[in-house]
Amino acid sequence: MDRFADMQMFVKIVEVASISGAAERLDIAKSAVSRRLAELESRLGVQLMQRTTRRLNLTDTGRSFYERCLRILADLDEAEQSVSQAHGALSGKLRVALPLSFGLLHLVPLINAFAAMHPGLEFDLDFNDRQIDLMQEGFDLAVRIARLADSSLIARRLAPVRHMVCASPGYIAQHGAPKTPQELMGHACLGYSNLAAPDIWTYTDAKNSPGRVKVQIKLWANNGDFLCRAAIAGQGIIMQPTFYMAEAICRGDLVPILRNTQWPELNAYAVYPPTRHLSTRVRAFVDYLVEQLSGEPYWDREIATVLRKPQNRKSSRAK
Repeated sequence: MDRFADMQMFVKIVEVASISGAAERLDIAKSAVSRRLAELESRLGVQLMQRTTRRLNLTDTGRSFYERCLRILADLDEAEQSVSQAHGALSGKLRVALPLSFGLLHLVPLINAFAAMHPGLEFDLDFNDRQIDLMQEGFDLAVRIARLADSSLIARRLAPVRHMVCASPGYIAQHGAPKTPQELMGHACLGYSNLAAPDIWTYTDAKNSPGRVKVQIKLWANNGDFLCRAAIAGQGIIMQPTFYMAEAICRGDLVPILRNTQWPELNAYAVYPPTRHLSTRVRAFVDYLVEQLSGEPYWDREIATVLRKPQNRKSSRAK
């Protein structure tokens, strides 16, 4: 009888709140999971879960057992990883949830480099802008761009995510550029529909006073890369993170406007569930991301270099 396997099975059932879901994740038959759970409860002489037709609920004893299983399995994983690390190797699976555009634009090269350094690792990546429940869906960690609310997750800051307001040279030539945030109300704007209020743009002006403006959204989308392309095509004005727009700004396809106004700033974080021992592979990967993205983001440095060029300042005055 493999007690560690029973613990892993029980933890997986709790995490996905489903016997069938655990069976799918463990790649074994649902009937086998149900039988092994019943055998585990019989051997322990306690009920770990209350079963209904719709869901599974932990008993108080089950919750205590779950927390002990987590610690024991974490200790086992740490012991194995420490031996591997002593021989210079990381191994095992890393299941990571990543924001779609930020992940594709800026994290893929880092992941490829880390994978090349550690060929024993297996990556399972989910590029998606939806909010991931790390514990329930079985992820080791996620990268999130947000103002993080209080939660049970551990978060490490990777990089600032600044916003700019931009339009294409063609749009500015045809419609002019707003000189104050309030003048944005007279322009066609593009809205990121995943926000709670995409048509309310908040800012801090040159006198450090906060403000907000309700803009007219001509086009809505739940993908910032698409909105950036629409702005390049002259569809309207966007307020987007600079990591989307850096290449377009450097090429001259988008022009920053209202540059004396400070737009919202968020952060990119690596978040992961709290455990007594964070697995060596997760810790190493997070440390690597923090190291590579520390300091001023390279996309913001590129924008600053372009905006400092005399010819850029001249063209901006002409417009």
